[in-house]
Amino acid sequence: MERGAKEKNHQLYKPYTNGIIAKDPTSLEEEIKEIRRSGSSKALDNTPEFELSDIFYFCRKGMETIMDDEVTKRFSAEELESWNLLSRTNYNFQYISLRLTVLWGLGVLIRYCFLLPLRVALAFTGISLLVVGTTMVGYLPNGRFKEFLSKHVHLMCYRICVRALTAIITYHDRKNRPRNGGICVANHTSPIDVIILASDGYYAMVGQVHGGLMGVIQRAMVKACPHVWFERSEVKDRHLVARRLTEHVQDKSKLPILIFPEGTCINNTSVMMFKKGSFEIGATVYPVAIKYDPQFGDAFWNSSKYGMVTYLLRMMTSWAIVCSVWYLPPMTRQAEEDAVQFANRVKSAIARQGGLVDLLWDGGLKREKVKATFKEEQQKLYSKMIVGTQEDRSRS
Repeated sequence: MERGAKEKNHQLYKPYTNGIIAKDPTSLEEEIKEIRRSGSSKALDNTPEFELSDIFYFCRKGMETIMDDEVTKRFSAEELESWNLLSRTNYNFQYISLRLTVLWGLGVLIRYCFLLPLRVALAFTGISLLVVGTTMVGYLPNGRFKEFLSKHVHLMCYRICVRALTAIITYHDRKNRPRNGGICVANHTSPIDVIILASDGYYAMVGQVHGGLMGVIQRAMVKACPHVWFERSEVKDRHLVARRLTEHVQDKSKLPILIFPEGTCINNTSVMMFKKGSFEIGATVYPVAIKYDPQFGDAFWNSSKYGMVTYLLRMMTSWAIVCSVWYLPPMTRQAEEDAVQFANRVKSAIARQGGLVDLLWDGGLKREKVKATFKEEQQKLYSKMIVGTQEDRSRS
C-alpha cells in the first residue's frame, strides 16, 4: 500500500511513527540566541533584554505542540503499520480490495461466532470459581494450609481468565519475581495487567471498594487473602493510605503489594510520571515492565472512549493478546534520594527494559488541564535570561 502511494506521489499520514515534526533537543536559550543571531544585530550575551523577535520561538513551540505534542497521543490507540483485520489501523486507506474485504468478513464470523462464546464461557468459569473458591478458603483457620489453598485458588482462576483472552505471555527473569514484604510496581496499559501478573505470582491487591459484581469479588477475595481495600472516603486521605501500606509491607509474612503508580492507562508506547506515594514508605520495590504486541489485539483501554463492558468485548473479539513481562532486579531507595527521584529511577528502568518512551508528564493530564506551575517554569526561564537572577541584578 505504501509503495503504491509513493509511486502516485500521495502523502502518507503516520502520526505514531516518529512524530510529524522534527524536533531538535535544544534549550530555550540556545534557540533564542540562534533567532537573534540570524535576524538581529543584538546578541543575548551583550544585551540581555527583550527583543520582539523572541516571540517567534514561543509561536513556533506553540504551533508544534498543537500539531504533534508528546502527551495527548499517549491516550489514544497506537496506529499500526499493517492491518491486523480488526479495526481500521491506517487513515490513508479505507477500502483496498474485494478479496481483503471478504477475508475481514470471515474474520468477523470466526471471532464473534466461534471465539467469543468460548471466551465468555471461560471468563464466567474463572470468575465463578474465584468467588466460590476464595469464599470457601476464607472459612478455614489461618495457617499454612489456608495460605497454600488460597495461593493455588487465585493462580488457577487467574490463569483461566487469561485463557479467556487467549493471552500469550512470555515471562523473563523469573528469579526477580516480587517477594513478601515488597512492592511490585509496573507500567499500566489495561485493567488486564492485573491478571497478566497475577497468573504468574501471588499478590495482595490495592484498590477502592466497589459495588455490584466487582464488590462481590472483592469481598470474597479478602476472606482468603490480605488484600488492601479502601472505602471511597478513605482514598483521598494520603496519610491513611500510606499508613495502611506501611503496616502491610512491614509484616514480612504478607504478600507483595501490586501497584500501578501511573494512576491511569497509557497506550503502551511510553511510561508517564509515577506517583510518589508508594515510594515513600521505604519498602523494597520490584519493578516489572509489561510490553504488549498490538499486532493481534490492542490491550490499551481508552477509558474516555470505551466503557468497561465495551472494552472487554473488544478484548474477547480480538485474535489474541500477546505480551512480554520482564521482572527487573529489586531496587531500594538510596540515602541521598527523595521519593520523587526514586520513583523516576524506577520508571526509567522500566521504560528502558520495555522499549518505552520515558516521559516526565503526569498521566492525570488525560482528564485535567496543565497545571499553572508548568507555565510558570517556562516564564521563569525566559525571565532569568532577560533580567538575570537576584544576584546578577545586585551585582550590576
